[in-house]
Amino acid sequence: MLHSDKPMRGKVCLVTGAASGIGAVTAQALAQQGATVILVDRDAEKGALTVEQIEQQTGNSAVELMVADLSSQQEIRRLVQQFRARYQCLDVLVNNAGAIFDERRESVDGIEMTFALNYLGYFLLTNLLLDTLKASAPARIINITSRSHARAHIDFDDLEHRTEYQGLSVYAHSKLAIVLFTYELARRLEGTGVTVNALNPGIVATSFGRSSRGMLGLVMRLFRPFFLSPEQGAQTGIYLATSPQVEGVTGKYFVKCKAVPSSPASYDMATASRLWDVSEKYTNL
Repeated sequence: MLHSDKPMRGKVCLVTGAASGIGAVTAQALAQQGATVILVDRDAEKGALTVEQIEQQTGNSAVELMVADLSSQQEIRRLVQQFRARYQCLDVLVNNAGAIFDERRESVDGIEMTFALNYLGYFLLTNLLLDTLKASAPARIINITSRSHARAHIDFDDLEHRTEYQGLSVYAHSKLAIVLFTYELARRLEGTGVTVNALNPGIVATSFGRSSRGMLGLVMRLFRPFFLSPEQGAQTGIYLATSPQVEGVTGKYFVKCKAVPSSPASYDMATASRLWDVSEKYTNL
């Protein structure tokens, strides 16, 4: 991603889950192209090291860390206040933070953790930043999802998986919610100059899921040698954030830098609209 003309110079980009893995690679690529980059991560120490490494490797000093746990709605609101106090525009938002859990747990807000972090975190952060994105148009929102969304459906009677919990299926559920959110948001943003797309980065060898126990942890460890590198996994997100070829393209699902169909369930507009309404109640928007 080396560009002598720094095509992202003057752009402000915010990347969540950016202390390592795909997020860190994406943040570095944006900084390499001259952008001002805000890394968001809950790990202050690891995040600070990543900022230092990016500055050293790119020569771009316009890189900073904002610490926030995106499973907490209070911390998301504090993050947005902190961002707005320092920046008047936002050209690119990359929603990348996420996790998988082998046992059911709840966020500080009392919401099932996978749903709270992987989906509601995207929903709340994006909505709180929409005014800034619209004022910065043309602007881009990129949502990281997964191929696993195709194995899921939305059960409005048990969104928090209280009756049955399986880590992989709950994760897939959150990823379908992201695709539905992407398409619904694209419809709501028509005519604003703000685009929103989702992408599947592939199965990437990061710290993701490494601490899981039981069968999930075993699968992660056994197949890790066959996973993509973070650099490979980040390419589609970097493409969506920077390429002039996708200027104005919105409401799409990308794999390997190409728009492809997502699951049939992800195109259900009634489900997407209902999920939006439920999400507003969850987040008090």
